[in-house]
Amino acid sequence: MPDRTLETFFAFFTEIGIIEQLSRALLEARLPHGFLVSHFSVLNHLIRVQDGQTPLVLARAFQVPKTTMTHTLAVLEKHGLVEMRPNPDDKRSKRVWITATGRAFRDDAIAELLPDIERLRHRIDPAHLAQMTPGLEEVRVALDRDRDDPAR
Repeated sequence: MPDRTLETFFAFFTEIGIIEQLSRALLEARLPHGFLVSHFSVLNHLIRVQDGQTPLVLARAFQVPKTTMTHTLAVLEKHGLVEMRPNPDDKRSKRVWITATGRAFRDDAIAELLPDIERLRHRIDPAHLAQMTPGLEEVRVALDRDRDDPAR
């Protein structure tokens, strides 16, 4: 029997990619006009990981050019969702802090998904999702580790 590793990985990442596209469209449809998933994602990252990061660190985390992240942060700052403060370690850069308004925006966006989650809950057992999540986290951690490895 031939080794099916390549096919297994390709099918796995194809499913993840499709899920990402579908969930992105779902979330973006629930965000206030003019906001994108990229805006939500930065706010979510600042809450989930840690705020006080520099734009360069955020750009690397999202694997986008620094100019793209700077634009995203400018939109968030304009709406009072983040605050840019001087970086005490480097006077040439700033650090990004989520505001109370930014936290509320993120929480409200998640709450807007509740009707969609309720529909899915009747088709997908939440316990099954809970069982899959550690495996997905393991894949994410491995990919994160590889992303930061200059030898790859």
